[in-house]
Amino acid sequence: MSQALQRIEQTRDALVDALAKHDWEAISQLDLACRSCMEDVLSESQVDEAALRTNLEALLTVYRQLLEAATGERQAIVDEMQQIHQAQNAAKVYHLFG
Repeated sequence: MSQALQRIEQTRDALVDALAKHDWEAISQLDLACRSCMEDVLSESQVDEAALRTNLEALLTVYRQLLEAATGERQAIVDEMQQIHQAQNAAKVYHLFG
């Protein structure tokens, strides 16, 4: 396995760990590292296509999980903001009639 493919695998494993911890800062850094790994793979003259395909499919699975987690986090924030706005509106009504 080429060094670039090994870096993709290591980066993927680190992404999985960061996702498990909900460490979004680490995920953003690892995403940049993953992009660099991809550039390195694309610049290699000889690549084991089967190994590359396997690594990229596994990486795609991780990115799907990241997308689902990010969407869930975003929805949680939206829900929390709605609750805050409802509480503010209730406080305004209370002060209006209180």
